[in-house]
Amino acid sequence: MKKFCGALLIGFVVLGLKAQEVVLPTDFRQQNLTEYNSSLINPAYSLDRNNPSSVALWARWQWQSYDADPTSLFLNYTTRLSDVSSAGVGFFQHNTGIFLNTGAALNYAYNIELSENVFLGVGLNLFAFQQKLADDRFFVPNPIQTTINNDFIIQMAPGVNLSIDGFNIGLVSENLFDYNFTTNERNTSPDDRMFQALVSYDFPVNVLATDNSSVFRPILYYKTIPGLDNQVGLTTLLTTNKYWAQAGYNSFYGFSGGVGGRFFKRVSFGALIEVGTSSDLKGQDPSFELVTSYKLGALQTPEEKLEEQLIAEEEKNKEELLAKQEEKEVESTELTKAEKLALKRESKKQERLALIESNRIRDSIQDASRKTGIAAKESKRDLKRKRDSIENAKVEQALVAAKALKQQRQQDSIAVVMKREAEAVALAQKQRQDSIAQSEALAMKNEVVEVKAGEKYEEVAKEGSLEPGYYLIANVFGTKKYLDAFLADMKKKGINAKSFFRQKNKYNYVYLAKYNFIKDARAARDSKLDGKYNDKIWIFRVTGEE
Repeated sequence: MKKFCGALLIGFVVLGLKAQEVVLPTDFRQQNLTEYNSSLINPAYSLDRNNPSSVALWARWQWQSYDADPTSLFLNYTTRLSDVSSAGVGFFQHNTGIFLNTGAALNYAYNIELSENVFLGVGLNLFAFQQKLADDRFFVPNPIQTTINNDFIIQMAPGVNLSIDGFNIGLVSENLFDYNFTTNERNTSPDDRMFQALVSYDFPVNVLATDNSSVFRPILYYKTIPGLDNQVGLTTLLTTNKYWAQAGYNSFYGFSGGVGGRFFKRVSFGALIEVGTSSDLKGQDPSFELVTSYKLGALQTPEEKLEEQLIAEEEKNKEELLAKQEEKEVESTELTKAEKLALKRESKKQERLALIESNRIRDSIQDASRKTGIAAKESKRDLKRKRDSIENAKVEQALVAAKALKQQRQQDSIAVVMKREAEAVALAQKQRQDSIAQSEALAMKNEVVEVKAGEKYEEVAKEGSLEPGYYLIANVFGTKKYLDAFLADMKKKGINAKSFFRQKNKYNYVYLAKYNFIKDARAARDSKLDGKYNDKIWIFRVTGEE
């Protein structure tokens, strides 16, 4: 009785979890990161928006209370290598709903100056992590699926950001390249690439009397996620040296708002809440985020550094100006009367030369005017000759067009005849193929199978909408989550596995291939599908008999 009650309780829990499931995108859900850890959005942002050098922590609770385990966790250290480069290293844990990814992240970014106030930032995030099923409490082993495998994956996310004064345009791919070292193949197909485009502008504002570096930054982004609707979002950030505040909207996750403060010029702490508004998220709890950062190194701000440089440069300019004035005063007092007379004679000489040059320029202008008149007359004669040539060319073009029209009509007639002949040949081929297919279907239906010793084989007259034939069964599932995980694993191995639901026992059957005759099905089973699938396979036949 206790075993029955326990099994019944687990069944209710599983049904409850399944009823609350919402298909989650596989992205990092980093749409609300604005300053700290924003290299997770675009690796090029570590050049300025991560406030290097600093250590920052980001935690997100997706649709659950903040006292539970975070579904996304990112601890990151960023440092500036030089005036044009930065790097970072971090730890992350990310729950996609089906899989739990845990590992490390490396970041590098480089800034290229294209021209004054125009810069191109390029960056790369490298993720190395272990992937396992997010929830294996209710996993029930069966003869086909007995264990859960954990995979080790490398994933690269490159990004660029073009900055023109305060205007920024960014493009990044979260998984442009990945590789599964456990299965020795690509982790996702080329159709599963995620891309994000971002546009923002920094508006300088005066919020605090002690802060002349406050910025208001609206950010518009568009994100493509294979298999789900594309995400469109808007985030607005107001940041000062004392506090920051932000608000945003994401077409999938809903509205968000957050605030944070900066303390002792080094520590920053903030929180954010996000509420889903779509009908798909009805009944889901809000999402929570916490962001904290500790700034390392000197406390001097970039504005203070610039002000110090400007003051030093101004002092240097003043010293150089005073030195030049003193030199001029010394030179003027040392001039003799003979030198002053020589300067006066040189001045008169320059005036005579200027007059001669002025007369020469006037004569050149008059000569150019005469030549222009002659050139205009020649141009009129050339224009008349060109008009005559154009008229002759039009006549020739009309003759060529008439000849081409005649040839086109002949070609159209030939094309009609050839099309009719091709249609007749295609009809004859289709009739022969239909006849062969009918004969093959009849032979398949009348084939009698003798079950061999030790061979697992099941035969039914009809099963749902399945066509008659022999199906190679690889696995049987009673839970949709594990069915989806198994199908995804087959896709990684290059096997186009499919499934059907049996009303008789309420189970999902996964088959790897379908064959028309028993000899072909047995050959594929014995060869382990040409070595692609090494676990047990058995044959399920649909005869199609009424």
